[in-house]
Amino acid sequence: MEHSSNSYYVPEQSAWPIVGAIAMFLMLGGTGMTLIDLQQGDISQMSKITMYTGMAILIFMLFGWFGNVISESRSGLYSPQVDMSFRYSMSWFIFSEVMFFLAFFGALYYARAFSVPWLGGEGDKGLANMLWPGFEATWPLMTPPNPELFQPIKEVIDPWHLPLINTILLVTSSFTVTFAHHALRHGERAKVKIWLALTLILGVTFLAFQVEEYMEAYQHLDLTLNSGIYGSTFFLLTGFHGFHVTLGSIILLVLLIRVFKGHFTPDNHFGFEAGSWYWHFVDVVWLLLFLVVYVF
Repeated sequence: MEHSSNSYYVPEQSAWPIVGAIAMFLMLGGTGMTLIDLQQGDISQMSKITMYTGMAILIFMLFGWFGNVISESRSGLYSPQVDMSFRYSMSWFIFSEVMFFLAFFGALYYARAFSVPWLGGEGDKGLANMLWPGFEATWPLMTPPNPELFQPIKEVIDPWHLPLINTILLVTSSFTVTFAHHALRHGERAKVKIWLALTLILGVTFLAFQVEEYMEAYQHLDLTLNSGIYGSTFFLLTGFHGFHVTLGSIILLVLLIRVFKGHFTPDNHFGFEAGSWYWHFVDVVWLLLFLVVYVF
């Protein structure tokens, strides 16, 4: 079905939004109940059932809703106006993710530039060093001001080992997903499959190395979430980034399955473009994270 550039597609009524709302309510409510139970030392069955039920409904909703969108697109229902709305939506979504990480980078900067120096006796609020005499204001903060509350760190992660390998993996994956997109635009589907599969392998390998890095931090370096402000910011930034890499890998897997099923054409493949945009965003965040968290 052909559409003019001025036509506006109005989809049929759908139950997916309310299904998604119910899923989020159950999942977040169950997660909150689980966190409360953890403070009390035992997770109740109700908390687990609520959280896992929400997750199951959310996965069901994502398969159903995105399946409908794919079917509508492949049926020729979408006009250029709809394509533009998708592009604006994805752009705003990535912008929101940029602001999300900016908040954590801002917290890290505030701790390094203000809070730690104040505890060491510098600046207008330097009297705070009276609380912990002899405290050394250095970064990374190996010895927290109050060792009774926070665990001292033996060592920090060596940036020129696993983090450097992961940086090479993600930078390489940016090139491979770009090659896949270029091949798709030229109708070379065999090359699309190869480059996209390689991108997915690089992403999964990155996650495997990050798991190994976390195990090393906990088991050998005493670097944990209980290691004061350095441990908190380290695991929040790297952990949330790892979550986004996981999500990006799932997106790549779905795209790869769709390519094998014959989806996408050289002129109609915004789903592929959106996935590549997200993957490039994840790569850029890691480069900043590598420099700010590991190197400097």
